Amino acid sequence: MKHKILITVISFFFSQLNSQETLSLGDATKITLENNLDIKIFENFEKISENNASILNSGYLPKINARTDIIKSNQSVEIKTPSGVEGRLDNIESDSNSANISMNFVIVDGMGRKFNYRKSKELLNKSKLEVLEVIENTIFQLYTVYFEACRLIEEQGIYLNNLNISKTRLDRKILEMEFGQSTSLELLNAEVDFKNDSINYLQTISNLSNVKSDLNLIMNVDSDKTFELVTEIKFLSFDELNIAYSKARENNTSLKIDDKNVTISENEMKASRSTYLPTIGLVGSYGWNESINDNPYAFFNRNINEGLSGGINLSWDIFNSGRKIIANKNAKINYENSKIEKERRINAFFNELNNLYQTHTNNIYILDAQEKNLETNQINFERNLVQYNLGGLSSIQFRDAQLKLQRAKLQKNSAKYNTKLSEVALMKISGQIITKSYK
Repeated sequence: MKHKILITVISFFFSQLNSQETLSLGDATKITLENNLDIKIFENFEKISENNASILNSGYLPKINARTDIIKSNQSVEIKTPSGVEGRLDNIESDSNSANISMNFVIVDGMGRKFNYRKSKELLNKSKLEVLEVIENTIFQLYTVYFEACRLIEEQGIYLNNLNISKTRLDRKILEMEFGQSTSLELLNAEVDFKNDSINYLQTISNLSNVKSDLNLIMNVDSDKTFELVTEIKFLSFDELNIAYSKARENNTSLKIDDKNVTISENEMKASRSTYLPTIGLVGSYGWNESINDNPYAFFNRNINEGLSGGINLSWDIFNSGRKIIANKNAKINYENSKIEKERRINAFFNELNNLYQTHTNNIYILDAQEKNLETNQINFERNLVQYNLGGLSSIQFRDAQLKLQRAKLQKNSAKYNTKLSEVALMKISGQIITKSYK
């Protein structure tokens, strides 16, 4: 009765699969690129870097200031002249109005602007590479989870096929018991094997559900949404792999970022050196002033001034307690460190690249061996099945052949996806994971 309930659950599960939307790897990639939150955050960082690299943030443009003042006053005035004239005036009103516009335009600043502007451009280029690196890492994560889901789907099919074989054997033993052609021990063994196969199958369903939730999280879609994945995969040719391997150094995104870090540090060092040079600028202004005073004793009651002024200024910070010296020394050290870090990363890169290439080559060999092993076990199982149906093979011997076939299928399935994942890892480090089309 219990095994009938399990078969009903399995049938319901497969009826649910038939209503799922098909999701290819290409579709999953497109959804991820549109929805993934990590990618969106780094794209916003890139926009900030783009703003910082604008000519408006370079210091090349002049500074223009405008100012106006309106001042009114009401005073009492008491006077006494040397000739003895005395007097007092109350509520004397006066107005003072002014307007001014000025410009300050730095012509030469020791080339500091030049190198800082170059630095901002390189920071923008670095930001673009960082966005690309996040995309590559996200796609790699997507592919890893997608292929793991595909592996579990095929593993689920293997366990289901094994479960059907065990069910057939159990039904046969039940029928044989009714006619006295089997023992209770053989029936018990068949029930135990069926339950074990059921556990394996249900555990795979649970694992697959968890992995599909992880896939939805990467794509940033509803966690309850289910898809039917495409398990058919193709492998790249050795020519494609070798081309990617040979161009890995020039295409690797992390190494490109290291190149930008060296260039940025170099510009910082040159900008720091420029602080030893003077700054030359142009200044100019236009001003208007009006003063109105109704004091009858004042020298004048109304005064208006207006006009242009301009000139050249020079500023030279010759010594500022040695801070510039320290800043230049530190900038030079940072530049040297960036070159050392680049060299260290290159050495680690080639070590990882060679390891990944060797791993993938080994995986290809293992996959070929597992395919041949599966063929052998398939032939052996079919022969044992014939002997078992004819009564010439015991249940224990048949179960052994069944498990060997299942193990061979699982090993071949794992080898298949291990090979694909090692291929994807090789494409990622070679900077080709985006340009290559995976199916």
